[in-house]
Amino acid sequence: MPNYRRNRVPGGTYFFTVNLLERRKRLLVDHIDELRISIRKTRHKNPFHIDAWVVLPDHMHCIWTLQESDDNYSGRWQSIKKEFSKSTLSSEYRSEARIKNKERRIWQRRFWESRPFAAQAVS
Repeated sequence: MPNYRRNRVPGGTYFFTVNLLERRKRLLVDHIDELRISIRKTRHKNPFHIDAWVVLPDHMHCIWTLQESDDNYSGRWQSIKKEFSKSTLSSEYRSEARIKNKERRIWQRRFWESRPFAAQAVS
């Protein structure tokens, strides 16, 4: 089993790529309002700053900055994915592994983050 190492820096700025499981679907743009609500709910519970966010039909890229004492971006992604999945719930087949891991068939299992950026002044 792979050992994914996450670079966690409290207050860090991170770049993420998050993909749908089925890359040919347009779920993210077809349900953009539900995605926005999911993000809003997550930010209300666990604040973070959105530096940039690009939503494409089958994946997203974004840059976040967390609060000074916080490095839990994984929990935020879990919340966003969960809220979005609940809002677009449909009858779908779920394998035992997906049920055990509390996963829907919407998202790829992992997300990709790049290491935190250092804050730089722009002149």
